[in-house]
Amino acid sequence: MSNRLLISRRTLLRGLGASLALPWLEAMGPMTSWAADTKAGSAAPNRMAFLYVPNGVNMKQWKPQKDGTLGELPPTLALLNDHKRDFSVLTGLTADKARANGDGGGDHARALSAYLTGCQPRKTDGTDIRAGVSVDQVAAGRLAAKTRFGSLEIGTEAGSMAGNCDSGYSCVYSSTMSWRSATQPLPKEVNPKLVFERMFGTGSKAEREKRDAQRKSVLDLVKEDFSELNGKLGKSDQRKLDEYFSAVRDLELRIERAAHMPEAKAPENFGMPAGIPASYEEHIKIMADLMIAAFQTDSTRVCTFVLANEGSNKNYPFIGINDGHHNLSHHQNREDNLSKLAQINQFHIRQFAYILDRMKSIKEGDGTLLDHTMLCYGSGNSDGDRHNHDDLPLLLAGRGCGTITPGRHIIYPNETPLNNLWLSLLNRMEIQTHQLGDSTGELKGLVTT
Repeated sequence: MSNRLLISRRTLLRGLGASLALPWLEAMGPMTSWAADTKAGSAAPNRMAFLYVPNGVNMKQWKPQKDGTLGELPPTLALLNDHKRDFSVLTGLTADKARANGDGGGDHARALSAYLTGCQPRKTDGTDIRAGVSVDQVAAGRLAAKTRFGSLEIGTEAGSMAGNCDSGYSCVYSSTMSWRSATQPLPKEVNPKLVFERMFGTGSKAEREKRDAQRKSVLDLVKEDFSELNGKLGKSDQRKLDEYFSAVRDLELRIERAAHMPEAKAPENFGMPAGIPASYEEHIKIMADLMIAAFQTDSTRVCTFVLANEGSNKNYPFIGINDGHHNLSHHQNREDNLSKLAQINQFHIRQFAYILDRMKSIKEGDGTLLDHTMLCYGSGNSDGDRHNHDDLPLLLAGRGCGTITPGRHIIYPNETPLNNLWLSLLNRMEIQTHQLGDSTGELKGLVTT
Protein backbone atom coordinates (compact mmCIF):
# COMPACT_ATOMS: atom_id res chain seq x y z
CA MET A 1 0.00 0.00 0.00
CA SER A 2 2.95 2.32 0.53
CA ASN A 3 3.34 2.83 -3.23
CA ARG A 4 -0.35 3.46 -3.84
CA LEU A 5 -2.59 6.45 -3.38
CA LEU A 6 -4.37 6.58 -0.03
CA ILE A 7 -7.45 8.77 0.16
CA SER A 8 -9.85 9.64 2.92
CA ARG A 9 -13.29 8.02 2.92
CA ARG A 10 -14.61 11.60 3.24
CA THR A 11 -13.29 12.45 -0.23
CA LEU A 12 -15.84 14.25 -2.40
CA LEU A 13 -15.70 14.93 -6.12
CA ARG A 14 -16.68 18.56 -6.64
CA GLY A 15 -17.89 20.72 -9.50
CA LEU A 16 -20.16 23.70 -10.16
CA GLY A 17 -22.97 23.47 -7.60
CA ALA A 18 -22.45 19.75 -7.04
CA SER A 19 -20.50 17.29 -4.99
CA LEU A 20 -20.40 13.52 -5.13
CA ALA A 21 -19.58 11.26 -2.21
CA LEU A 22 -17.68 8.07 -3.00
CA PRO A 23 -18.28 4.45 -2.04
CA TRP A 24 -15.56 2.59 -0.18
CA LEU A 25 -12.49 2.00 -2.36
CA GLU A 26 -9.37 -0.03 -1.74
CA ALA A 27 -7.41 3.22 -1.99
CA MET A 28 -9.11 4.28 1.25
CA GLY A 29 -7.07 1.59 2.98
CA PRO A 30 -8.09 -1.82 4.35
CA MET A 31 -11.31 -0.43 5.78
CA THR A 32 -9.29 1.36 8.47
CA SER A 33 -11.16 4.57 7.66
CA TRP A 34 -14.26 2.96 9.15
CA ALA A 35 -12.46 1.62 12.20
CA ALA A 36 -13.36 4.36 14.63
CA ASP A 37 -17.04 4.03 13.80
CA THR A 38 -17.55 0.26 13.79
CA LYS A 39 -17.75 -2.70 16.10
CA ALA A 40 -14.58 -4.75 16.42
CA GLY A 41 -14.15 -7.13 13.54
CA SER A 42 -16.69 -5.41 11.29
CA ALA A 43 -15.74 -4.02 7.90
CA ALA A 44 -18.17 -1.11 7.65
CA PRO A 45 -20.44 1.09 9.77
CA ASN A 46 -23.86 -0.14 10.82
CA ARG A 47 -26.94 1.54 9.32
CA MET A 48 -30.63 1.51 10.17
CA ALA A 49 -33.64 2.07 7.92
CA PHE A 50 -37.36 1.95 8.67
CA LEU A 51 -39.85 1.18 5.89
CA TYR A 52 -43.51 1.74 6.72
CA VAL A 53 -46.65 0.43 5.04
CA PRO A 54 -50.13 1.61 6.13
CA ASN A 55 -53.40 -0.01 7.18
CA GLY A 56 -52.00 -3.29 8.49
CA VAL A 57 -51.97 -6.50 6.45
CA ASN A 58 -53.99 -9.64 5.82
CA MET A 59 -52.51 -11.45 8.81
CA LYS A 60 -53.77 -14.88 7.72
CA GLN A 61 -51.43 -14.71 4.74
CA TRP A 62 -48.57 -13.01 6.57
CA LYS A 63 -47.57 -15.04 9.61
CA PRO A 64 -45.43 -18.23 9.30
CA GLN A 65 -46.95 -21.29 10.96
CA LYS A 66 -43.91 -22.24 13.04
CA ASP A 67 -41.20 -20.48 14.96
CA GLY A 68 -37.52 -21.06 14.34
CA THR A 69 -35.74 -21.28 10.97
CA LEU A 70 -37.88 -19.99 8.12
CA GLY A 71 -39.24 -22.80 5.98
CA GLU A 72 -42.15 -22.47 3.58
CA LEU A 73 -43.21 -18.85 3.57
CA PRO A 74 -46.85 -17.75 3.84
CA PRO A 75 -48.44 -16.39 0.61
CA THR A 76 -47.74 -12.69 1.22
CA LEU A 77 -44.06 -13.31 1.99
CA ALA A 78 -43.53 -15.91 -0.73
CA LEU A 79 -41.96 -13.26 -2.97
CA LEU A 80 -39.07 -13.19 -0.48
CA ASN A 81 -38.28 -16.87 -0.91
CA ASP A 82 -34.85 -16.09 -2.39
CA HIS A 83 -34.09 -14.00 0.70
CA LYS A 84 -35.13 -16.42 3.46
CA ARG A 85 -31.67 -16.19 5.00
CA ASP A 86 -31.64 -12.40 4.85
CA PHE A 87 -34.61 -11.47 7.04
CA SER A 88 -36.60 -12.59 10.06
CA VAL A 89 -40.31 -12.34 10.85
CA LEU A 90 -40.93 -10.90 14.32
CA THR A 91 -44.25 -11.75 15.95
CA GLY A 92 -45.87 -10.54 19.17
CA LEU A 93 -44.63 -6.93 19.35
CA THR A 94 -47.09 -4.20 20.34
CA ALA A 95 -47.34 -0.44 19.87
CA ASP A 96 -49.38 0.36 22.97
CA LYS A 97 -49.18 4.12 22.43
CA ALA A 98 -50.96 3.74 19.10
CA ARG A 99 -54.03 2.69 21.07
CA ALA A 100 -56.60 5.25 22.18
CA ASN A 101 -55.64 5.13 25.87
CA GLY A 102 -58.54 7.49 26.61
CA ASP A 103 -58.29 9.61 23.46
CA GLY A 104 -61.03 8.07 21.29
CA GLY A 105 -60.79 7.39 17.55
CA GLY A 106 -57.74 8.11 15.44
CA ASP A 107 -55.94 4.77 15.21
CA HIS A 108 -54.31 5.59 11.87
CA ALA A 109 -52.83 8.87 13.09
CA ARG A 110 -51.51 7.23 16.21
CA ALA A 111 -50.21 4.16 14.35
CA LEU A 112 -47.65 6.15 12.37
CA SER A 113 -46.74 8.83 14.91
CA ALA A 114 -46.25 6.34 17.76
CA TYR A 115 -44.50 3.73 15.59
CA LEU A 116 -40.92 4.95 16.11
CA THR A 117 -41.54 7.04 19.23
CA GLY A 118 -43.42 4.79 21.64
CA CYS A 119 -45.11 7.96 22.90
CA GLN A 120 -48.82 8.81 23.05
CA PRO A 121 -49.98 11.42 20.51
CA ARG A 122 -52.89 13.52 21.72
CA LYS A 123 -55.70 15.38 20.02
CA THR A 124 -55.40 19.15 20.20
CA ASP A 125 -56.93 22.18 18.57
CA GLY A 126 -54.41 21.77 15.75
CA THR A 127 -51.93 24.30 17.10
CA ASP A 128 -50.16 22.07 19.62
CA ILE A 129 -48.93 18.78 18.19
CA ARG A 130 -47.07 16.41 20.48
CA ALA A 131 -45.60 12.92 20.15
CA GLY A 132 -42.03 12.02 21.14
CA VAL A 133 -38.48 11.65 19.86
CA SER A 134 -38.32 8.85 17.27
CA VAL A 135 -35.62 6.19 17.28
CA ASP A 136 -34.15 7.41 13.98
CA GLN A 137 -33.60 10.86 15.44
CA VAL A 138 -31.95 9.49 18.56
CA ALA A 139 -29.49 7.78 16.21
CA ALA A 140 -29.19 10.83 13.94
CA GLY A 141 -28.34 13.07 16.89
CA ARG A 142 -25.51 10.79 17.99
CA LEU A 143 -24.13 10.14 14.48
CA ALA A 144 -24.51 13.61 12.95
CA ALA A 145 -20.82 14.42 13.19
CA LYS A 146 -19.85 11.26 11.30
CA THR A 147 -21.86 11.75 8.10
CA ARG A 148 -22.97 14.56 5.80
CA PHE A 149 -26.59 14.18 6.88
CA GLY A 150 -27.83 13.03 10.25
CA SER A 151 -30.77 11.29 8.61
CA LEU A 152 -32.88 11.03 5.47
CA GLU A 153 -36.69 11.21 5.56
CA ILE A 154 -38.39 10.09 2.36
CA GLY A 155 -41.73 8.79 1.14
CA THR A 156 -43.98 8.40 -1.88
CA GLU A 157 -47.18 10.09 -0.76
CA ALA A 158 -47.34 13.76 0.18
CA GLY A 159 -49.10 14.74 3.37
CA SER A 160 -50.34 17.93 4.93
CA MET A 161 -48.67 19.45 7.97
CA ALA A 162 -51.94 21.08 9.02
CA GLY A 163 -55.64 20.30 9.19
CA ASN A 164 -57.65 17.43 10.64
CA CYS A 165 -57.12 14.06 8.99
CA ASP A 166 -58.24 11.43 11.50
CA SER A 167 -60.91 11.85 14.18
CA GLY A 168 -59.54 15.13 15.50
CA TYR A 169 -55.84 14.42 15.00
CA SER A 170 -53.72 16.79 12.96
CA CYS A 171 -52.74 15.53 9.51
CA VAL A 172 -49.13 15.72 10.71
CA TYR A 173 -49.63 12.53 12.69
CA SER A 174 -50.81 10.34 9.81
CA SER A 175 -48.13 11.54 7.37
CA THR A 176 -45.03 11.85 9.56
CA MET A 177 -42.97 9.03 11.05
CA SER A 178 -39.84 10.92 12.12
CA TRP A 179 -39.85 13.29 15.12
CA ARG A 180 -36.83 15.34 16.15
CA SER A 181 -38.50 16.27 19.42
CA ALA A 182 -41.92 15.83 20.99
CA THR A 183 -43.15 18.94 19.18
CA GLN A 184 -40.99 18.91 16.04
CA PRO A 185 -42.08 16.47 13.32
CA LEU A 186 -39.74 16.03 10.36
CA PRO A 187 -41.72 16.04 7.10
CA LYS A 188 -40.64 13.50 4.51
CA GLU A 189 -39.54 14.44 1.00
CA VAL A 190 -41.53 12.73 -1.76
CA ASN A 191 -39.92 14.34 -4.80
CA PRO A 192 -36.90 12.26 -5.88
CA LYS A 193 -35.36 15.19 -7.71
CA LEU A 194 -35.23 17.20 -4.49
CA VAL A 195 -33.75 14.26 -2.60
CA PHE A 196 -31.11 13.93 -5.31
CA GLU A 197 -30.36 17.67 -5.06
CA ARG A 198 -29.96 17.40 -1.32
CA MET A 199 -27.58 14.49 -1.64
CA PHE A 200 -25.44 15.77 -4.52
CA GLY A 201 -26.10 19.48 -5.02
CA THR A 202 -24.25 21.88 -2.73
CA GLY A 203 -24.32 25.11 -4.68
CA SER A 204 -26.75 28.00 -4.59
CA LYS A 205 -30.22 27.95 -6.10
CA ALA A 206 -28.88 29.98 -9.03
CA GLU A 207 -26.16 27.40 -9.68
CA ARG A 208 -28.68 24.54 -9.56
CA GLU A 209 -30.95 26.37 -11.98
CA LYS A 210 -28.00 27.00 -14.28
CA ARG A 211 -27.09 23.31 -14.19
CA ASP A 212 -30.69 22.31 -14.94
CA ALA A 213 -30.81 24.77 -17.82
CA GLN A 214 -27.69 23.20 -19.27
CA ARG A 215 -29.20 19.72 -18.67
CA LYS A 216 -25.93 18.56 -17.23
CA SER A 217 -25.43 15.49 -15.11
CA VAL A 218 -23.86 15.80 -11.69
CA LEU A 219 -21.27 13.39 -13.08
CA ASP A 220 -20.46 15.82 -15.88
CA LEU A 221 -19.96 18.56 -13.33
CA VAL A 222 -17.42 16.57 -11.32
CA LYS A 223 -15.69 14.96 -14.31
CA GLU A 224 -12.44 16.89 -13.86
CA ASP A 225 -12.09 15.70 -10.28
CA PHE A 226 -13.10 12.23 -11.42
CA SER A 227 -10.50 12.10 -14.20
CA GLU A 228 -7.74 13.19 -11.86
CA LEU A 229 -8.69 10.62 -9.22
CA ASN A 230 -9.46 7.76 -11.60
CA GLY A 231 -6.01 7.93 -13.17
CA LYS A 232 -4.44 7.23 -9.78
CA LEU A 233 -6.64 4.27 -8.80
CA GLY A 234 -6.02 0.57 -9.29
CA LYS A 235 -8.12 -1.47 -11.71
CA SER A 236 -10.38 -2.85 -8.96
CA ASP A 237 -11.21 0.64 -7.68
CA GLN A 238 -11.71 1.94 -11.20
CA ARG A 239 -14.25 -0.84 -11.78
CA LYS A 240 -16.05 -0.06 -8.51
CA LEU A 241 -16.13 3.63 -9.35
CA ASP A 242 -17.47 2.90 -12.83
CA GLU A 243 -20.25 0.71 -11.38
CA TYR A 244 -21.17 3.40 -8.87
CA PHE A 245 -21.18 6.17 -11.48
CA SER A 246 -23.36 4.01 -13.72
CA ALA A 247 -25.86 3.67 -10.87
CA VAL A 248 -25.86 7.44 -10.27
CA ARG A 249 -26.31 8.11 -13.99
CA ASP A 250 -29.19 5.64 -14.11
CA LEU A 251 -30.87 7.43 -11.21
CA GLU A 252 -30.49 10.77 -12.96
CA LEU A 253 -31.98 9.45 -16.19
CA ARG A 254 -34.90 7.80 -14.39
CA ILE A 255 -35.67 10.96 -12.44
CA GLU A 256 -35.48 13.04 -15.62
CA ARG A 257 -37.76 10.62 -17.50
CA ALA A 258 -40.19 10.57 -14.62
CA ALA A 259 -40.42 14.36 -14.64
CA HIS A 260 -41.58 14.30 -18.27
CA MET A 261 -44.07 11.46 -17.93
CA PRO A 262 -47.80 12.20 -17.58
CA GLU A 263 -48.49 12.77 -13.93
CA ALA A 264 -50.72 10.45 -11.95
CA LYS A 265 -54.28 11.68 -11.60
CA ALA A 266 -54.41 13.38 -8.24
CA PRO A 267 -57.39 13.15 -5.89
CA GLU A 268 -59.73 16.15 -5.85
CA ASN A 269 -58.20 19.22 -4.18
CA PHE A 270 -54.80 17.49 -3.95
CA GLY A 271 -51.83 18.91 -5.83
CA MET A 272 -49.25 16.30 -6.79
CA PRO A 273 -45.68 17.63 -6.51
CA ALA A 274 -43.94 18.11 -9.86
CA GLY A 275 -41.42 15.55 -10.99
CA ILE A 276 -43.00 12.54 -9.32
CA PRO A 277 -43.36 9.50 -11.59
CA ALA A 278 -46.78 8.48 -12.79
CA SER A 279 -45.82 4.94 -11.86
CA TYR A 280 -46.08 4.33 -8.12
CA GLU A 281 -43.76 1.34 -8.38
CA GLU A 282 -41.11 3.36 -10.20
CA HIS A 283 -41.48 6.10 -7.59
CA ILE A 284 -40.78 3.60 -4.80
CA LYS A 285 -37.77 2.17 -6.63
CA ILE A 286 -36.21 5.57 -7.32
CA MET A 287 -36.58 6.55 -3.68
CA ALA A 288 -35.18 3.18 -2.60
CA ASP A 289 -32.16 3.65 -4.85
CA LEU A 290 -31.56 7.09 -3.38
CA MET A 291 -31.64 5.60 0.12
CA ILE A 292 -29.20 2.90 -0.96
CA ALA A 293 -26.88 5.48 -2.56
CA ALA A 294 -26.93 7.50 0.66
CA PHE A 295 -25.86 4.43 2.63
CA GLN A 296 -23.30 3.33 0.05
CA THR A 297 -21.56 6.71 0.15
CA ASP A 298 -21.90 7.00 3.94
CA SER A 299 -23.80 10.24 3.40
CA THR A 300 -26.09 9.09 6.21
CA ARG A 301 -26.60 5.96 8.28
CA VAL A 302 -30.24 6.55 9.18
CA CYS A 303 -33.31 6.63 6.93
CA THR A 304 -37.10 6.54 7.28
CA PHE A 305 -39.17 5.61 4.23
CA VAL A 306 -42.97 5.88 4.30
CA LEU A 307 -44.30 3.92 1.32
CA ALA A 308 -47.77 5.45 1.83
CA ASN A 309 -49.36 7.54 4.55
CA GLU A 310 -51.25 5.86 7.35
CA GLY A 311 -54.94 5.57 6.45
CA SER A 312 -54.06 6.00 2.76
CA ASN A 313 -56.94 5.13 0.46
CA LYS A 314 -54.68 4.85 -2.59
CA ASN A 315 -55.93 2.39 -5.19
CA TYR A 316 -53.78 -0.01 -7.19
CA PRO A 317 -55.26 -0.35 -10.69
CA PHE A 318 -51.88 -1.46 -12.09
CA ILE A 319 -52.33 -4.75 -10.19
CA GLY A 320 -56.06 -4.89 -10.84
CA ILE A 321 -57.21 -3.31 -7.55
CA ASN A 322 -59.46 -0.29 -8.08
CA ASP A 323 -60.76 -0.20 -4.50
CA GLY A 324 -59.10 2.11 -2.00
CA HIS A 325 -56.51 0.51 0.29
CA HIS A 326 -58.03 1.88 3.49
CA ASN A 327 -61.50 0.76 2.52
CA LEU A 328 -60.23 -2.75 1.80
CA SER A 329 -58.41 -2.90 5.12
CA HIS A 330 -61.87 -2.80 6.74
CA HIS A 331 -62.50 -6.17 5.14
CA GLN A 332 -65.24 -7.43 7.51
CA ASN A 333 -63.79 -10.89 6.90
CA ARG A 334 -65.15 -10.91 3.36
CA GLU A 335 -62.97 -13.13 1.21
CA ASP A 336 -63.02 -10.78 -1.79
CA ASN A 337 -61.74 -7.90 0.35
CA LEU A 338 -59.13 -10.06 2.06
CA SER A 339 -57.88 -11.31 -1.32
CA LYS A 340 -57.50 -7.79 -2.67
CA LEU A 341 -55.80 -6.65 0.52
CA ALA A 342 -53.32 -9.53 0.23
CA GLN A 343 -52.51 -8.47 -3.34
CA ILE A 344 -51.68 -4.94 -2.13
CA ASN A 345 -49.54 -6.44 0.65
CA GLN A 346 -47.73 -8.57 -1.95
CA PHE A 347 -47.10 -5.52 -4.11
CA HIS A 348 -45.38 -3.79 -1.20
CA ILE A 349 -43.38 -6.92 -0.39
CA ARG A 350 -42.19 -7.01 -4.01
CA GLN A 351 -40.69 -3.55 -3.47
CA PHE A 352 -39.00 -4.79 -0.31
CA ALA A 353 -37.53 -7.69 -2.31
CA TYR A 354 -36.16 -5.19 -4.82
CA ILE A 355 -34.38 -3.33 -2.02
CA LEU A 356 -32.90 -6.55 -0.63
CA ASP A 357 -31.69 -7.53 -4.11
CA ARG A 358 -30.00 -4.17 -4.62
CA MET A 359 -28.35 -4.06 -1.21
CA LYS A 360 -27.08 -7.64 -1.53
CA SER A 361 -25.54 -6.80 -4.91
CA ILE A 362 -23.32 -4.07 -3.46
CA LYS A 363 -20.07 -5.50 -2.12
CA GLU A 364 -18.62 -3.74 0.88
CA GLY A 365 -15.63 -4.80 2.89
CA ASP A 366 -16.16 -8.30 4.29
CA GLY A 367 -19.71 -8.63 2.94
CA THR A 368 -22.47 -6.60 1.33
CA LEU A 369 -24.31 -3.39 2.09
CA LEU A 370 -27.19 -5.49 3.43
CA ASP A 371 -24.84 -7.25 5.84
CA HIS A 372 -24.02 -3.86 7.34
CA THR A 373 -27.60 -2.64 7.65
CA MET A 374 -30.63 -3.21 9.89
CA LEU A 375 -33.65 -2.83 7.62
CA CYS A 376 -37.03 -2.79 9.35
CA TYR A 377 -40.27 -3.22 7.40
CA GLY A 378 -43.68 -3.06 9.02
CA SER A 379 -46.86 -1.30 10.02
CA GLY A 380 -48.27 0.27 13.18
CA ASN A 381 -51.56 -1.55 12.53
CA SER A 382 -52.02 -5.30 12.49
CA ASP A 383 -55.51 -6.25 11.29
CA GLY A 384 -56.87 -3.06 9.73
CA ASP A 385 -60.46 -4.18 10.26
CA ARG A 386 -59.99 -4.19 14.05
CA HIS A 387 -57.47 -1.35 14.23
CA ASN A 388 -55.44 -3.43 16.65
CA HIS A 389 -51.86 -2.52 17.44
CA ASP A 390 -50.63 -5.77 18.97
CA ASP A 391 -48.94 -8.66 17.14
CA LEU A 392 -47.71 -6.20 14.50
CA PRO A 393 -46.50 -7.37 11.06
CA LEU A 394 -42.73 -6.83 11.20
CA LEU A 395 -39.71 -7.92 9.18
CA LEU A 396 -36.10 -7.31 10.18
CA ALA A 397 -33.55 -7.73 7.39
CA GLY A 398 -29.77 -7.51 7.29
CA ARG A 399 -27.11 -8.65 9.74
CA GLY A 400 -26.30 -5.38 11.47
CA CYS A 401 -22.54 -5.93 11.10
CA GLY A 402 -22.84 -9.40 12.60
CA THR A 403 -25.08 -8.42 15.53
CA ILE A 404 -28.25 -10.00 14.06
CA THR A 405 -28.93 -13.54 12.86
CA PRO A 406 -31.62 -13.44 10.14
CA GLY A 407 -33.58 -16.29 8.58
CA ARG A 408 -35.98 -17.02 11.45
CA HIS A 409 -39.51 -16.58 12.73
CA ILE A 410 -39.11 -15.20 16.26
CA ILE A 411 -42.21 -15.23 18.46
CA TYR A 412 -42.25 -12.89 21.46
CA PRO A 413 -44.85 -12.81 24.23
CA ASN A 414 -47.82 -10.69 23.20
CA GLU A 415 -47.69 -7.11 24.48
CA THR A 416 -43.89 -6.98 24.20
CA PRO A 417 -43.23 -3.27 23.47
CA LEU A 418 -42.20 -2.51 19.91
CA ASN A 419 -39.77 0.02 21.33
CA ASN A 420 -37.78 -2.82 22.87
CA LEU A 421 -36.80 -3.66 19.29
CA TRP A 422 -35.83 -0.07 18.51
CA LEU A 423 -33.81 0.13 21.75
CA SER A 424 -31.97 -3.04 20.72
CA LEU A 425 -31.12 -1.60 17.31
CA LEU A 426 -29.79 1.62 18.84
CA ASN A 427 -27.43 -0.38 21.02
CA ARG A 428 -26.23 -2.21 17.90
CA MET A 429 -25.31 1.19 16.49
CA GLU A 430 -23.18 1.59 19.63
CA ILE A 431 -25.59 4.23 20.88
CA GLN A 432 -26.06 3.11 24.45
CA THR A 433 -29.61 3.99 25.43
CA HIS A 434 -31.51 2.61 28.42
CA GLN A 435 -34.97 3.98 27.64
CA LEU A 436 -36.90 4.88 24.49
CA GLY A 437 -40.58 5.77 24.72
CA ASP A 438 -42.41 2.88 26.41
CA SER A 439 -39.52 0.39 26.16
CA THR A 440 -38.96 -1.99 29.05
CA GLY A 441 -35.58 -3.39 28.01
CA GLU A 442 -33.69 -4.87 25.09
CA LEU A 443 -35.29 -7.48 22.84
CA LYS A 444 -33.68 -10.88 23.25
CA GLY A 445 -33.04 -13.48 20.59
CA LEU A 446 -32.03 -11.27 17.65
CA VAL A 447 -28.68 -13.02 17.41
CA THR A 448 -27.87 -16.68 17.89
CA THR A 449 -24.63 -17.87 19.41
